[in-house]
This record gives sequence, structure tokens and C-alpha cells, in this order.
Amino acid sequence: MSAPAPKVYSPPAGFKRLRLTVAWDGRGYAGWQSQPNAPSVQDTLQAAMQKLGANSAFRPVAAGRTDAGVHAEAMPIHWDVPDSFGLPPERLARALNAHLPPSVAVLEAMDAPTDFHARFGCTERQYIYRLWVAPQRHPLWDGRALHIAGKLDAAAMNRAAWALLGTHDFAAFATQEERQTVRELRRLEVRPVGQLWEIHVAGESFLRHMVRGLVGTLLLVGQEKIAAEDVQHILQSRQRAQAGANVAAHGLYFAGAEYACGVSKGLRV
Repeated sequence: MSAPAPKVYSPPAGFKRLRLTVAWDGRGYAGWQSQPNAPSVQDTLQAAMQKLGANSAFRPVAAGRTDAGVHAEAMPIHWDVPDSFGLPPERLARALNAHLPPSVAVLEAMDAPTDFHARFGCTERQYIYRLWVAPQRHPLWDGRALHIAGKLDAAAMNRAAWALLGTHDFAAFATQEERQTVRELRRLEVRPVGQLWEIHVAGESFLRHMVRGLVGTLLLVGQEKIAAEDVQHILQSRQRAQAGANVAAHGLYFAGAEYACGVSKGLRV
């Protein structure tokens, strides 16, 4: 018996597919996904497109569905618009930005291959979690980085992070997850630069609140509340109560994505 043919995610007849890169400040949104009673990035973009006359455009599809309060530096999306939509891609970013609030911007737009799918074609997603590690808070990072007033042991945090790399069952770091919980963690690294620290995370896909749970656990190590070696036992326990609490959403950024056809522009490495 021959293997089943791979799924093809092409736009419907009469539509063409566009590829865009979008950035946003997540503080005023309930996340990417459309919500019935709260503002979302998806709905905000859809409203801007309708103002350009593409009333029958499908809803845009993103590489990842961010939670409320999470930011995006470079989110790839695809958008199926009518063939009759006459605005050329090189002018689309500026036109959409004219109708978007300051908290959302289209960084670039281009024609996409018909088989490009922002979500299902994505082979790696990258996140950055930012910490402001200083005795006093900083107003320019309020709402954009988690303030940590005490000292952190970056070396211990990275020792704990290295033990989590690879393919494991990450149930201990997920919140109310109904899917299977085995994932491949390709990058988890603490980068302390002055008072603004970054934790870089990469993998093909993540469980619900997994990144925030990982960061919360690394913070326990950095604050010497648990040892770096304890993280391996937490992973093996598969018990959410053993790991650190989910850190606040406002320090988390979707930083970029990778596809089989190449790296998305705006990718942070």
C-alpha cells in the first residue's frame, strides 16, 4: 500500500496567498486568536484589511497562537485575499499600517507560494523571555520585561537548561494540556547582558504555557531556591506542581520562525 499523499494547504479558487511579517505589543490584546469579547491581533489585522477593500479576505493565519499579553517581534502569517485585490505586495505593508493602531505593525509583505502555510509549514518557533535584573524597576521596561530585584545565578540556570534540551515528556511544565506532551526542545539558553537578560527558547512546537513554565523553573534555580540538578527530577516527575510557576506573559516575545523553504525574516538567532 502506498503512503498517503501529504496534505496541501492551498488557497481556495479565486484567491491568492500573501505572506506577511507582523510585530505587536501584546499588552492590549487577548492574544493572537480572535476572541468574541476581547481585542485580538487577528481581528485588528482583519479590520485593517477590510478598510483596504478586501472584505472577502479570509482571516490571517499565524505561525503561533500567542497568549494574552505576549508580544511578537517577527510573526510570520499568511493571508488569502481575492484575486481581484489589486494592491501590490510592495505597497501593502504601508497601506495596512495606515489603518493599524501603534501597537501593531506589518513589517513586510510579499506574494507566497500556494503551498505555504504559516502554521503547519513551520519547522521551528523561537521565543525570547526578557528579565530586568536590577534592584529598581525601569519605566522603559515596565510591561515588556519581568523585573527581578535580587541577584540570579546565570551559570546555574544554564546548567539546568542544558539538562532539558532534547526530546522529553514536558508535562511538568505545561498547563491544562490535553495533547500528547512529548516535545523536542532545541534551545534553552540564559543570556545575561548587563541588567537586561534574555532567555532564548526554540523548538518545533510547545505545550500550553510551556515556555513560561520553563522560565519560572529556571528562575527558582537562579534564585537558589532549588538546585540545577533538581530540574531533571522535575522533568521526570511529569507533575506540574513540582515545577516553577508560570512567569508573567509581558516578558515573553515570539521572536521568529523557520520553514523548510528558509528562515523567516526578522528571525533572532
